[in-house]
Amino acid sequence: MKILVLGGAASGKSELAENMIIARGGAPVRYYIATMTPFDEEGRARVEKHRAARRERGFITIERYTDIGSLDFPDGARGDALLEDIGNLVANEMFGESEKSTAAAIADDIISLAERCECFIAVTNDIARDGVKYAAETMEYIRVIGEVNCRLAARFDEVYEALAGLPIRIK
Repeated sequence: MKILVLGGAASGKSELAENMIIARGGAPVRYYIATMTPFDEEGRARVEKHRAARRERGFITIERYTDIGSLDFPDGARGDALLEDIGNLVANEMFGESEKSTAAAIADDIISLAERCECFIAVTNDIARDGVKYAAETMEYIRVIGEVNCRLAARFDEVYEALAGLPIRIK
């Protein structure tokens, strides 16, 4: 089962995804793949806070900032996984030292990882609705996230939008 959860800032998408994968039960192990690169002490403290909260909810956290398709799960265990989030992953791939800056490459990596899981839920951002014209580099980032979202939505089993904390099933 592959599920995509999208939403705007503070829409409740992360909590929705966590609750969905926990409610599913089933798999002997549950991974939380975190993509936010901590750049300073505040970021590192935020990561540690989230790690502790996830541990209490039964997740094994894996920090992975790029090259998501080559991720190996500890002990080769096949379980459920939640990827949080595609916006950070795209930024890391596009603006870091990665060579995977195209939507096709990023989406293929995510799909490759998803196919090695019992249940895979990816959280993504819906940031193109504001209609604002940004600098060219930012517009390219928005375009790539949008294309990754479209590619995943076409290949995933279910797609939800989180709106004010409520799940709206799209597919």
